[in-house]
Amino acid sequence: MPVITTIEDLRVLHKKRVPRMFYDYCDSGSWTESTYRANEADFEKIKFRQRVAVNMENRTTRVRMAGQEAAIPVAIAPTGLTGMQHADGEILAARAAKKFGIPFTLSTMSICSIEDVAKATDNHPFWFQLYVMRDRAFIERLIDRARAANCSALVLTLDLQMIGQRHKDIVNGLSAPPRMTLKNVLNMMSKPAWSLEMLRTPRRNFGNIFGHVKGIENMGSLSEWTAKQFDPALSWKDIEWIKSRWGGKLILKGVQDVEDARIAADTGADALIVSNHGGRQLDGAPSSISALPAIVDAVGSRMEVHMDGGIRSGQSVLKAWALGARGTYIGRSMLYGLGAMGEQGVTKALEIIQKELDLTMAFCGHTDINKVDKGILLPGTY
Repeated sequence: MPVITTIEDLRVLHKKRVPRMFYDYCDSGSWTESTYRANEADFEKIKFRQRVAVNMENRTTRVRMAGQEAAIPVAIAPTGLTGMQHADGEILAARAAKKFGIPFTLSTMSICSIEDVAKATDNHPFWFQLYVMRDRAFIERLIDRARAANCSALVLTLDLQMIGQRHKDIVNGLSAPPRMTLKNVLNMMSKPAWSLEMLRTPRRNFGNIFGHVKGIENMGSLSEWTAKQFDPALSWKDIEWIKSRWGGKLILKGVQDVEDARIAADTGADALIVSNHGGRQLDGAPSSISALPAIVDAVGSRMEVHMDGGIRSGQSVLKAWALGARGTYIGRSMLYGLGAMGEQGVTKALEIIQKELDLTMAFCGHTDINKVDKGILLPGTY
């Protein structure tokens, strides 16, 4: 086993252990992938002010995100097909998050169902991410299922009314479970540990959908239904009925523009997530970290502003916090750990991020993250 000290180490191991179509699904963006790359690269431009001769004892990174205690200002982002990166992936990630003390968010397009995750975590509260489908009755049932499973927040994604042009997924013929083409079989044979684990689990379909929609009896009918269901007619008006049906904490995901942020604040939602869907929707959109400050200035006094996209280290988390994000989300960093080492890998990713966050905060002269602001950043670099 190689020595793991960075998220990049986990990515390299993930790539070795997971079939190509699922690794590429995780580690790619849409079109030219310029926004996908900018999400990470734009963090590098921001520089810290190092301070010295400051008492660094008794440090804390504990915060509250959407009213929930968190060991660090990080939640696990909703990621589709997590259970194809590693067998029972959503369950493993949720367990790691529970033990570490951060929120876990389950995707509508997960392999393990809402009920699977609730049972495996002893009904520990987690968050559920909702895609709005044309079948509104199905959406209402999903919301009711999330409430019954003790979910403590609903994360409504606004930026996937249609799917972006993701070239690698098209080339690879992405599907769950993977189609048994010669190319795919040969690739899976080169990943024996992954294949063995997948054979042991019954969870290889979209668990929140399969068995919950009338007329879906096999993968062919499921794929056809899913392809037609993302609703291009989704509008701000839909938030009112979703909010009313849900009745709990509501977080709006996918906001990149100040005008949209103001509309989001007017809905009465508890938080928004500055996000470009990991660079997988509109290529050429700004990075999340570059869009963050203006949105914080516009609505940060009215609702919590969170962000995702490009978080590969604790330093990225601290930079986002300094610029006003009251929470961040890790998708790929979590998936790298999961694909590399299962639940242990997710825990390792969180440990790496927490250590980097803690040390960097101390070097910048702070011991309590709640007192950190943009004063820790070098002017002119953000």
